[in-house]
Amino acid sequence: MTKATPNPILSNVDIINARVPGYQDLQMIWVNENGIIEQILPMGIVCKRVSPGDLQILDVVGDWISLGGVDLQINGGLGLAFPDLMVKDTPMLDEISQFLWRAGVDAYLPTLVTTSVESIQRAMAIISNYTQNSGAKILGVHLEGPFLNYGKRGAHPAEYLLPLTMNEVKRVLGDYASVVKIITLAPELDPTGEIITYLRSLGITVSLGHSQATAEQAQLAFDAGATMVTHAFNAMPPLHHREPGLLGAAMNHPDVMCSFIADGQHVVPIMLEILLRASKGLFLVSDALAPLGLPDGVYPWDNRHIEITNGTARLFDGTLSGTTLPLLTGVQNLVKWGICDIEKAIFLATDAPREAINVPKLSPNQPASLLRWYWDENTRELSWKRIIAN
Repeated sequence: MTKATPNPILSNVDIINARVPGYQDLQMIWVNENGIIEQILPMGIVCKRVSPGDLQILDVVGDWISLGGVDLQINGGLGLAFPDLMVKDTPMLDEISQFLWRAGVDAYLPTLVTTSVESIQRAMAIISNYTQNSGAKILGVHLEGPFLNYGKRGAHPAEYLLPLTMNEVKRVLGDYASVVKIITLAPELDPTGEIITYLRSLGITVSLGHSQATAEQAQLAFDAGATMVTHAFNAMPPLHHREPGLLGAAMNHPDVMCSFIADGQHVVPIMLEILLRASKGLFLVSDALAPLGLPDGVYPWDNRHIEITNGTARLFDGTLSGTTLPLLTGVQNLVKWGICDIEKAIFLATDAPREAINVPKLSPNQPASLLRWYWDENTRELSWKRIIAN
């Protein structure tokens, strides 16, 4: 997997009067001729910038400026499910990456849900060898399974679930551990915690999900090195005042970040508001499936079918299986529902997922792949566009 060629962006420009998530008051952002952020400084600071004579000034008059989104859980797009990847489908990775770039996503983790070991390794091999030219950058792979609790498997096919043992983990990873950035597993399947310790030694972020874990079992997993929870509330026990469970333990842990889906169906808005108020670390994911970018309807999904209605996907038995909504739709939903302010909503899709996997956030020395956000007071709607050179 090679580094993507950067998309064209603004260069040699001073962006002024910008609101930037994580910074107080209005800022100015210096972008040099190579499209790299040199400085982020408060407006009003007097300092001389050494720059060629073609310096541009872009006054964004108080609009929010951010990096693009990072989607750490996306299962496919434009009709292709990542677990079904074949060598002949490699050009589709270019198309999906371009689609995601146009949808405001800078980078993503193709997510491989539970399937055969052969299919998982084939997809990992293709992604590992993929030479990316442009579009949203592939940062690695998220393995969501196959080490999940049968009772909380959700839409994952039961026939491919595996026991969480060292031998099985090594068999699934094969020669491709270096491409795996996140693995979702059910910690109660390994009461010793040795698997989490092993995965962390490989540099893989361990996320807990599709699990029946108690709060005590979750805490043991966090102590062993798990730092993430997959799609909060979904495929895990509900919060209970006598047994807070996996989610309760995660919400109260200062070093654990929970992903969540903001389509209004996987978690209803009132529960999202509670989650946002109570949790110490959160980030948005799309959990988008292969029909991302296609209209609502019925689509094949492994040997079954899913029905997409208003961007939410379900099996015919009603089991939730994901969405077809782009990541930044979640940002817009959070603001539209009045759950959080614009700054927080933008942060949850841009800087927060970067923080979760230790990727640099908006800061000096980073490429200026920037979004400008617009708030319409009349329609009460949030929109965005990329700041791209002509």
